[in-house]
Amino acid sequence: MGLGQGFTFRQDILGVKAKVFGDAVLDQDRWWPQLSIGMQFKNNNRDAVLRAIGARNDKGVDLYASATKLYLAQSLLVNTTLRFTKANQLGILGFGSATSNAYKPTLEGSAALLFSRNWLIGAEYRMKPSDLAIARENDWYDAFIVWVPTKNISITAAYVNLGNIVIRDNQRAAYLSLQLGF
Repeated sequence: MGLGQGFTFRQDILGVKAKVFGDAVLDQDRWWPQLSIGMQFKNNNRDAVLRAIGARNDKGVDLYASATKLYLAQSLLVNTTLRFTKANQLGILGFGSATSNAYKPTLEGSAALLFSRNWLIGAEYRMKPSDLAIARENDWYDAFIVWVPTKNISITAAYVNLGNIVIRDNQRAAYLSLQLGF
C-alpha cells in the first residue's frame, strides 16, 4: 500500500458470547442445535490511513448467532454462523465505506467428522463482504485432517485459501501443526 517498510495495523478485539439454549453434547439425540449469540467489538489503531483508503470508521461491532449440532452416533460436528458485519478485511481495513455503512449478513460454516478413533477430517467456509474499492475481498475456506495418536499429541494438516488479503491476491497455503499438551 506504499506505507513504508515495517508499517503495521493493530486491531484490538473484545468478544462476548452467550448460550441461548440447547447443549451440543447433552442434546445430541434431539433435533435442535445449541444456539449461541455474540458480539465482537473491534478497534483499529490507524484511523487516518483507514479513512484515506475509503473506510468510514476505525471501530466496529460484529453481531452473530451460531448453531452447533453434534451427531454423536455419526461422529459428526456441524456449525453454522450468521454474522452481521461492516468490517473490511475482518476490520483490519476499518469498517464501512464511502458508499456503504450498512451491516452485511454473511454466513460461516464448518463440519468435522471423526472417522476413526484417531483421525478427524473437516472443512470451514467464511463469507466476507467487499466494500472497499482498494481491496477486493474473497470468501475464505479450508480443509483439514487431524491425527491424534495419543490424548496429548495432535498433528493437523490443512489447505487454506484466503484469496485477496488487503492488496495481495491468491493467498493460499498448506498448514502443518504439531500440538503437545500435558
